[in-house]
Amino acid sequence: MKRKYFAYPYIVWMILFIAVPMLFIFYYAFNVGGQWTAESFVKTLKNLGYWHTLLRSILIALTTTVICLLLGYPIAYILSNMKKSVAGFISILFFVPMWMNFVLRTYSWYAILEYALPKMLGLKPMTGTLGAVLLVLVYDFLPFMVLPLYNSLSKLDKSLLEASRDLGANGVTTFFRVVLPLSIPGIVSGITMVFVPAITAFTVPVLIGNSNYQLYGNEIEQQFIHTNAASGTDFSVGSTLALILLVCVMISTLIMNHFDKDKEGGSIL
Repeated sequence: MKRKYFAYPYIVWMILFIAVPMLFIFYYAFNVGGQWTAESFVKTLKNLGYWHTLLRSILIALTTTVICLLLGYPIAYILSNMKKSVAGFISILFFVPMWMNFVLRTYSWYAILEYALPKMLGLKPMTGTLGAVLLVLVYDFLPFMVLPLYNSLSKLDKSLLEASRDLGANGVTTFFRVVLPLSIPGIVSGITMVFVPAITAFTVPVLIGNSNYQLYGNEIEQQFIHTNAASGTDFSVGSTLALILLVCVMISTLIMNHFDKDKEGGSIL
């Protein structure tokens, strides 16, 4: 049996769960009440409120990504300098929370920030703030930054570091002139793996933010579920918002791929 046959199930899966849903989104964006029209599409694009929500989501996603990078790089660098067995064991412990359902983890953080910590420290409930939303987003997506960074840093040729020291470079110079440039593929992949899901997150803003921070994912969810529950089956607005988000994700992915020269980062979605 040729190896290409093993790709057929994956191709079928992509058609059913990626291509077909995308066709439905395109269909509902330009089909209202059984009639093809661009009126609802254009009207949605002209609504500045949606663009403000998208901008807020991008800023929060960028903040989450930067924090994850600042925290994840030292963690990945330390792990890459450990023995493989020790690093592997610590990595497993680091990713154990990821085995739990995303919604359950979010509810756990809600209980911690709303009841446990305020009671222990004598403070007011911490939910409903931007800081709490960012905290939980960073907690949820930090492993997705650490994994590609560790994968990239663990592949570094140690002889290059020794050569740098032999040529008189100190630790700081070696890091910025050797280690950091060679880890760019991991950085690119980590940024993509954190930024893309962070911009579409809607569970965390609802539970942790107490709906005080309406993000783009919440807007899409509201248009598809809550709005249409009262107005019927008009999915044009939600589909249009989903198309806008798709374009933003594609642009960010193309930018990341541009910097991923060696194609080692896995930033292609």
